[in-house]
Amino acid sequence: MKTVLAALLAAASCAATVQAQEVPGAPYGAVTLTLEDAIAAAGGSAPAVDAGRAGVDAAVAGRKVAGLRPNPVAQGQIENVMGTGPYSGIGSNETTAGFMQTLELGGKRSARVAVATAELSRAELQAAIIAADVRLHVTQLYVEAVSAERRLIAAKDQARIAADALRAAGVRVQAGRASPLEKQRADVVRVNAEANAERQDRLARTARTNLQRRIGRAIDGPLDAALLDRLPPASAPYGPSAPIGPQGTLALAAADADLAIADAGVRLAKANRTPNIDVGPSVRRLEATKDFAAVFTVSIPLQVFDSGSAALAQAGAQRTQAEANRRVTALDIEQAITNAQADADNAATTARAASGPALQAAQEAARIARIGYREGKFSQLDLLDAERTLAEIRIVAIDALASYQIARAQLERLTAPAAAPQGGN
Repeated sequence: MKTVLAALLAAASCAATVQAQEVPGAPYGAVTLTLEDAIAAAGGSAPAVDAGRAGVDAAVAGRKVAGLRPNPVAQGQIENVMGTGPYSGIGSNETTAGFMQTLELGGKRSARVAVATAELSRAELQAAIIAADVRLHVTQLYVEAVSAERRLIAAKDQARIAADALRAAGVRVQAGRASPLEKQRADVVRVNAEANAERQDRLARTARTNLQRRIGRAIDGPLDAALLDRLPPASAPYGPSAPIGPQGTLALAAADADLAIADAGVRLAKANRTPNIDVGPSVRRLEATKDFAAVFTVSIPLQVFDSGSAALAQAGAQRTQAEANRRVTALDIEQAITNAQADADNAATTARAASGPALQAAQEAARIARIGYREGKFSQLDLLDAERTLAEIRIVAIDALASYQIARAQLERLTAPAAAPQGGN
């Protein structure tokens, strides 16, 4: 009888080991899809990335438009026609033809280019922010898919163990060493374990489907399951990590870019206060004498109703607003980084404990309970309690590892450095 029970428990352990090496939904020998592969695939198919690139293209075109000079205006004029007396016909008409050119004064063109250049830098930062957001989103989906598949493996292991425990209970009942209640209790555990495995299988398929949809391609191979186990070394048992400042981050760089746009807007508003001059030469033909004469035109607007002071005040207020928003952003980013850093450190501590000493202790307790149950020293309730504790600890370990990876990705997103502006080149 002891030999039969030992064989059943050994088979369960072997089956669990083999199952732990399998990847749900992946054919044997398929190429592993790493996290970086998934991020690269998502970057090439994400609509948000396309929108960011289009924004940069639009800003490049806007800077080109800002540098263009005003177009000349062709003009023609016929005078002294359809009147009375000698001007009743067209014999005394005077025809003038020429063009007008606006001369921009006050540095308007360079101010417009400065605004467009600042907007281009902001568009480039926005594209980088979108790429960082895509990376974070894909990382979250990837970690969820990997952890879901690992939960499925654990659930299948528990279902196999429950089935083997049911068979072992049946053997004990047939031998008269246990009450039929043990077999019924083991059967309930088996049914619940199989139902949980079915739920976890559905969740794993859903997580993989969501990842496939996000990266825009089918996932034929396995995922990098070892990603969850990559934890930082425990440098110190207590105390937070060194604080990380918001300087150089994408979010703060975007706030700086908004302030630069506002500064350029103030410069443009000042330049617009200087009126432009329209000048142009023309040629006039006098029909009565068949003579020609040159005409020079100069047009200067009178700033009676709009002197540009209101526009300058508006630009100044927008600049003040951008500066205040920049200070608020710096405080918010610093707080968010501090919280994310604490979350990542706490998740790493929990993951190390749950996947290390706690898991080892639960595995050892389950091993002892199996041996004791086999030898009749422990009751079935002791065995079931040990197996349930092991199952819970395995799920806690998986959740803790996944939480750390997501917290680390969020911290990396918050501290992502801003590259130097390319200027559309």
